Amino acid sequence: MVFSSLAFLLYFFPIVLLFYFLRKDIKWKNGVLLVTSLFFYAWGEPVWIVAMVASTLVNYYAARRIAKSKKQKERRMWMILGVSVSAAFLFIFKYAAFIINSTFGLVSPSLRIPVLELPIGISFYTFQVITYTVDVYRKKQKAQKHFSRLLLYVCCFPQLIAGPIVQYNDIAAQLSERKTAPDGFSQGMERFIIGLGKKVIFANICGAAMTKMPLAGGGAALSVVGAWYAAFLYTLQIYFDFSGYSDMAIGIGKILGFEYKENFDHPYASLSVREFWRRWHISLGAFFRDYVYIPLGGNRKGLMRTVFNTLVVWSLTGFWHGAAWTFLVWGAYYGIILTIDLLGGKKITLVLPKPVNWLITMVLVIISWVIFYYPTLGQAFQHIGAMFGIGAKWIDSASLQIIKTYSFFPLIAFIGSLPVGNTIKRILGARADGKIVNTLRLAWMTGCLILSIFYLVGQSYNPFIYFQF
Repeated sequence: MVFSSLAFLLYFFPIVLLFYFLRKDIKWKNGVLLVTSLFFYAWGEPVWIVAMVASTLVNYYAARRIAKSKKQKERRMWMILGVSVSAAFLFIFKYAAFIINSTFGLVSPSLRIPVLELPIGISFYTFQVITYTVDVYRKKQKAQKHFSRLLLYVCCFPQLIAGPIVQYNDIAAQLSERKTAPDGFSQGMERFIIGLGKKVIFANICGAAMTKMPLAGGGAALSVVGAWYAAFLYTLQIYFDFSGYSDMAIGIGKILGFEYKENFDHPYASLSVREFWRRWHISLGAFFRDYVYIPLGGNRKGLMRTVFNTLVVWSLTGFWHGAAWTFLVWGAYYGIILTIDLLGGKKITLVLPKPVNWLITMVLVIISWVIFYYPTLGQAFQHIGAMFGIGAKWIDSASLQIIKTYSFFPLIAFIGSLPVGNTIKRILGARADGKIVNTLRLAWMTGCLILSIFYLVGQSYNPFIYFQF
């Protein structure tokens, strides 16, 4: 089940809210959320609940043992056990076939094992349960006495499938006590509608345009204009798709009394790649910073160690996204760019005008999304080659027809990805009466919701891109 579906909007979510607000005590609310979250996850494939519950149960027990153990050696052993079991689940389902087949391929291409079906959201809930065990080990949090609360933390449906990655330290207190208020309900609903519009209107229309582009063979049939246009479409699609999901998750959490941290902050307004990654998928960056980069030494052990730590983190970031060479190269691509920045590239950007820095950043980001998009490196590099005129003509008729069909929609979408909304709010807040602002906001939200539902009625099933991770 996805947030941007009529089944969720018209049936599941209203029923959840009805039962959730039926009583005020936290045990009731947690119970409703736990049952409905497990149902939400089981909607697609019930069998994968076993892996999620098993991973949570092992870490629940390991954390309890960590809390009781007085010897550091025992504490470390239980922490390693809990983390290793969860990581093993992730490795078996997501990476084992890729690594084994890549190794066998060096000997004989015919020696292959089948790729297992990936449990939905496993990358997200695995990282979350790891943060719990590590936080207990670090004595940042006490071990959770109630397994049901820990399971709720892991499987709570707003952020279960595609994030944001909620660290246990940020949510622990809210599992036992949280407030739901009319203001939080209205703010959460507004945020949810914004996310729904991002997904259904912007992401899905850009995705529909992408399906019409001649991309089957990578860049083989693309012209220079077509290659850039396709890359630009995907750049918009993945932003509105993923940030739309995050907005909906944060909005639902707000309605239910949870406070989730932001996951996007207008990344396409960045003036450097480093800034881009401070604004894009913030929760993933925070996880790798807190649980990989800093434990490795961060930037505290000299320049060369900082470079090494950066490359390790970005290799893992790429591999986290998927078991494919394209993801590994995508991670290495950003690792190299950020390494160049560390070795002196930042000094160059400081003397360049802001528009130039922004343009360079966008070009580098757009190229990265081409690598991210394709299943093979050959296709990705062929597309990038076409973008720069290697073996490609200037314009092709198929791309030109798609550009004409969708007219200025991608441009409007791109403007929408920039922080223009904040500027409009600031202007209206300073110059307009409060009642007028609230009326305009209500009208805009109502229109966005109606338009989103209108598009949903006519669209086929269109899952979020990050569901595959």
